[in-house]
Amino acid sequence: MKTNDAVAALAALAQETRLAVFRLLVEQGAAGMSAGEIAEKVGIAPAALSFHLKELAHARLVKSRQDGRYVFYSADFAAMNRLLAFLTENCCAADGGAPCGPAACAPSSFTRTASRKARA
Repeated sequence: MKTNDAVAALAALAQETRLAVFRLLVEQGAAGMSAGEIAEKVGIAPAALSFHLKELAHARLVKSRQDGRYVFYSADFAAMNRLLAFLTENCCAADGGAPCGPAACAPSSFTRTASRKARA
């Protein structure tokens, strides 16, 4: 993935409604949802949803398909995976190539409570 494609995808997701729509479509899998179902689930007017779906489609994060009189939208999982690969391409490179993955990126056990105690 090129940097400008990643920027477009991240910009599209950097808006609350579009992020909610994308996450909903990811949950639905390849079958996707009709625009009406998406609007109902997210609680947004169809005209506003159309704008947000256009932005997600422009960023190549969603696909649409016509089925009769309905348009179904689904997440483009290949694009999502390319974005994730781009973001993690050089993961842990500064550590000399130490094993990297979800376990290596887990949050520390340092909690807010411990932070407050340290300041006291």
